[in-house]
Amino acid sequence: MEAYKQEFIEFMVDCDVLKFGDFTLKSGRRSPFFMNAGAYVTGAQLSKLGEYYAQAIHEHYGDDFDVLFGPAYKGIPLSVATAIAYSRLYGKEIRYCSNRKEVKDHGDVGILLGSKLRDGDRVVIIEDVTTSGKSIEETFPILQSQAKVEIVGLIVSLNRMEKGLSGNGSALREISEKYGFPTNAIVSMQDVLEHLYNKTVGGRVLIDDAMKASIDAYYEQYGARD
Repeated sequence: MEAYKQEFIEFMVDCDVLKFGDFTLKSGRRSPFFMNAGAYVTGAQLSKLGEYYAQAIHEHYGDDFDVLFGPAYKGIPLSVATAIAYSRLYGKEIRYCSNRKEVKDHGDVGILLGSKLRDGDRVVIIEDVTTSGKSIEETFPILQSQAKVEIVGLIVSLNRMEKGLSGNGSALREISEKYGFPTNAIVSMQDVLEHLYNKTVGGRVLIDDAMKASIDAYYEQYGARD
């Protein structure tokens, strides 16, 4: 596993973004782990987060793209932080763009924040995590309605590696098959298990034998085949 991925896993823990315990998800599933990207709240955290996203995008999609699109609301700071990091790390100016939940009819009118989309733009969509693909279902038509853009791919921070809502494939796989563009994550839960199992981080062992058994049981029920 690449060093930046190992660092990112511990970064999520340090920022109280990735937690282990007993959680009820929006989908109704009871999960032994939970990720909340809203817990990144400081300048230093967002700066570092942008670097991890930039490294993952660079690894999976290269530099041949023009716009980072972050769906409202959590995608807005992600797109901004990553655009800044991309300039700093790779010397390339990437425009950021996000959608509004409501169309603005005065001043800076329209449904978009940040850069306007142009015909021919190559776009990377950036999100925190996806379990159902609902946000893509909402934002994909917006992208297509604004300009003739090409979606290079989707990047999320954590691949939960569990079934989407319509079958046995993961949510990321379902998105890729439905919309025709690749999907990737900075890390997967397999990476998290590999790195944290019986390892002390911040004075604690987060995934001991009991927690691993809970996670294994969760994947017996909800794990994706891919």
